[in-house]
Amino acid sequence: MGDIGEFSSLGVSEVPMLSSMSEHRPKKILVVDDEPDVTDLVAYHLRANGCQVQTATNASSSIGLARSMLPDLVILDIMMPELNGTQICRILRADPKLKNVPIIFLTARAEESDRIAGFEVGCDDYVCKPFSIKELVLRVQSILRRAVDESPDQTHRLQVGQIVIDVDRHEATVHGRPIELTATEFKLLRLLMERRGRVQTREHLLINVWNYETEIETRTVDTHIRRLREKLGGEADRIETIRGVGYRMSERKAEACST
Repeated sequence: MGDIGEFSSLGVSEVPMLSSMSEHRPKKILVVDDEPDVTDLVAYHLRANGCQVQTATNASSSIGLARSMLPDLVILDIMMPELNGTQICRILRADPKLKNVPIIFLTARAEESDRIAGFEVGCDDYVCKPFSIKELVLRVQSILRRAVDESPDQTHRLQVGQIVIDVDRHEATVHGRPIELTATEFKLLRLLMERRGRVQTREHLLINVWNYETEIETRTVDTHIRRLREKLGGEADRIETIRGVGYRMSERKAEACST
């Protein structure tokens, strides 16, 4: 449960306007939390910044609501009765129409192991209660800006070895077989492939994939790289670890480089 006193005291004027979200149609956001005070406050600030917001305090009904609403982003509590946020996240990721929708966990579970588990199940960001409504709005803005910033002039199809991504269709294949990637994993893979052969520091990846300009845990990058490698299977070793620096996508597989 969040500290309601901490974030309810902030006025709407103190929250940064989400200019990137108002350039086109209003962004649709689904807020799921069994605490009505939390859903009401988050919804209030997001609506004040031009979003269309629907809320759910019942975990089970939130799935049907997500399927009918098709939100641009979901803010999701973890500790809820009937279904917890982790289970809901898995269900959304298994739905073809919702698998790429960004998910922010908003939860009182603040241990490092909880955050890692959240990223492993497929969330795009993790915010701990008690939280700052200003920070939450900034994180929402950061995630939604990724889609807005996609440039149509960039290469639409990229290939490294047997890894192929189609940017327009948001599809990735390995050896001709499709692989399921979250929106963040797809953006991470795309950046590595576009800059193949060049080392990408963890800090650079945080800024360009997560759009964070402040210091956060670089463990976030490592967790996503590990999950991405698992999905790439036999092509996983094309993502090289540069110890103490970051990662690089190699044109040659590791075994070829060692010969």
